[in-house]
Amino acid sequence: MTPKEKIARRVACDLHDGDVVNLGIGLPTMVADYVPDGVDITLQSENGILGLGPLASKDIANKHLVNSGGQCVTVLPGASYFDSAFSFVIIRGGHVDMTVLGALQVDSHGNLASHIVPGKMVSGMGGAMDLVAGSKKVIVAMTHTAKDGSPKILDNIVFPTTAIHAVDKIVTELAVIEVTDNGLVLKEIAEGVSLDEVISKTEAPLKVAKDLKTF
Repeated sequence: MTPKEKIARRVACDLHDGDVVNLGIGLPTMVADYVPDGVDITLQSENGILGLGPLASKDIANKHLVNSGGQCVTVLPGASYFDSAFSFVIIRGGHVDMTVLGALQVDSHGNLASHIVPGKMVSGMGGAMDLVAGSKKVIVAMTHTAKDGSPKILDNIVFPTTAIHAVDKIVTELAVIEVTDNGLVLKEIAEGVSLDEVISKTEAPLKVAKDLKTF
C-alpha cells in the first residue's frame, strides 16, 4: 500500500453515515475508494454537484461533467446540479459535515497553508478558504514531510495563511494528530512506525495520548 493509499484509508474511517463530504483535489479524492461498508455519504463538489459518484472511465467520460479538480466524474441517482454561487451558499451555510483537503503546512494552532507559494507556478486556494471556515469538521490529509524531507507540521506556518484555527485533525502516512486548544495530540501511529520517528519528523510539539493506538 502506498503512503497516499494508507492516508486515504485512515481518513475514511472518520466518515459517518449521512455525512455530506467535500473531498479536495489530489489525495483526498482517494478517500471515496475506502468508504466503510454500511456508511452512506453524499459527496459535494464546489463547482456545483451534490451526489458525486466514482471517477468516470474513459469509455463513459463526459467532458462537461467534472469535479472541482477537472476530473471526469459520474453522479449517483438523485444527484443535483447548481451554479457555483449556490454551491458556496451550501458551504458557507454550514451544510457540509466534513471537508478533507491537502496542505502545504499545518501548525500547532490549527492554522492552515494550502495555496500558492510566492514565486511558484502552483494552483490557487480554490474553495479551500470557504470550505474550512464553513465545514463542521476539517481533516487535513497529507504526507508527513515535504519532498525535501522538511516537516509540514510546524509550530507556526510560514507560507501564506489559508485559514486560522480551522483544522480539527491531521492524518499522514505516519500518524493521526488531533488539534486541540492546548496544542497537538498524537492519537495514533502507523503500524511499523516508531514514536521517535513521528516526533523527529514533526517540528511542532506533540502531546502523546495515554491511549495511543496504531492504524
